[in-house]
Amino acid sequence: MPAYWIAHVTITDPTRYAGYQALAPKAFTAYGATFLARGGKSEVVEGTAFERHVIISFPDMAAARACYDSPEYQAARAARDGACEAQITLVDGLPT
Repeated sequence: MPAYWIAHVTITDPTRYAGYQALAPKAFTAYGATFLARGGKSEVVEGTAFERHVIISFPDMAAARACYDSPEYQAARAARDGACEAQITLVDGLPT
């Protein structure tokens, strides 16, 4: 069953955030991630407004969690520390 990584992000330091953007793709590639939405036009109709919204599909929850916990992603996460406000949720998809 697929799983999704849903991230809401507001970048506060674009220069520092670029370090995250340089490192994170290595983790996503290693764990079979497919980007379904990344940035682009959005409209918050309820709740907290963030400037970017990202939806990433993984083969399953184990792959999504392994990606988040991986040394590659944790290095990327450390690079973005203090460069953004983020909320990330991992969620199971529906059976197909």
